[in-house]
Amino acid sequence: MNKVSIKIALAYVGVIVGAGLSSGQDILQYFLSFGKIGMIGIVLLGIMNILFGRIIVTLGCYYQSDNHQDVLTQISSPLINKVIDFTLILSNFIIGFVMIAGAGANLKQQVGLPAWVGALVCSILIILISYLDFDKITGVLGIFTPVLILMIFGIAVLTFWGKSYDFNQLDATAKSIKSSMPNIGFSVINYYALCAMTGVSMAFVLGGSVVRIGVAEKGGTIGGVIIGIIIGTVAATLFAKIDIIKDAEIPMLVLANNISPIFAYFYTFTIFALIFNTAFSLDYALAKRLAGNSKKRTKVFLIGIVIASYALSFLGFRELISIMYPILGYIGIILLIVLVVAWLKEKENIREEKFIRRRMIKLYKRKTDENLEYTQNHKKEFNKLGEKSSVDTKEIKETVKEFVDKNSKTDN
Repeated sequence: MNKVSIKIALAYVGVIVGAGLSSGQDILQYFLSFGKIGMIGIVLLGIMNILFGRIIVTLGCYYQSDNHQDVLTQISSPLINKVIDFTLILSNFIIGFVMIAGAGANLKQQVGLPAWVGALVCSILIILISYLDFDKITGVLGIFTPVLILMIFGIAVLTFWGKSYDFNQLDATAKSIKSSMPNIGFSVINYYALCAMTGVSMAFVLGGSVVRIGVAEKGGTIGGVIIGIIIGTVAATLFAKIDIIKDAEIPMLVLANNISPIFAYFYTFTIFALIFNTAFSLDYALAKRLAGNSKKRTKVFLIGIVIASYALSFLGFRELISIMYPILGYIGIILLIVLVVAWLKEKENIREEKFIRRRMIKLYKRKTDENLEYTQNHKKEFNKLGEKSSVDTKEIKETVKEFVDKNSKTDN
């Protein structure tokens, strides 16, 4: 498996698996509140994560996007583009301060610190990490994901090992939880639309950071599979213990404490890291969108966004999820429709572009290899392929050259 695909996958998971999912609060409100039928919704949600994870990251790679506007201007009408762009800007900002609120709630529940302290620490980290280069940032986004997966599976194993549960009783208890959705069908669509709103801006940027479309496709697909597994495991574990976690702000942390206080502290730190992952991704992508290509302005916008987000985080984590998430989810359905239409429309062009870039990489590798002949015909073919590419000719040539120079030993 290509290392870059894994890196993209883990970074994508880090964007999606934020405060709500790693804490269990999203799953509690959106799915388990419907009882046993909520688990069917969880399966459908996993499938949607796989399909759209592939679509979103691939489109970002195909258009070599530096921010979500690079893709949206290509796949939607001017009016729809403006609506989605405004919605993404708004949702990035809103979910960003919900994440910061989650950081405060996380440390308050386990450590007893005032919520404003945890939120402040998260805010400061977002600003500090933004001064790293993008490769280092991508590494930061994915570093805690494997740790989270191991911890969640550990909690699940200890929850179910040698134990049995009365699922009818659990079903009745789960249905006592208040839900903002009318039925499980709406919950699946609304929640995934929310996930797309959360992850699409950074996923486009992640896709645009790689030149090979095949790598982007694998990265998005693997990321979707990992998210599906995490969601399914979290949901099943929470459902089994619904009687003791239904009123908690951070339900998974309650289960971690039942295993061991020491383990719970490690889980608290991991949740905090993933909250940071999502908050950073959203604020960074939003700052890049507002600043254009200016790195200096990106830093200025990021600092301003973080300060405003910190102030708004005082509204409270659970309350923000129950009010803001359903609204953003309904708006996000427009985005899902646009993405599906774009994918169907560009599918053949994406396949052709994959061949073009693969061939250009091979040709330029031939040029840089002293043991291989690079003829005038090879040069003409390279230039012709650059002209056929969906990306600006000069840009794709430079991108291919930089890729080969940086990864001279990487297989095609």
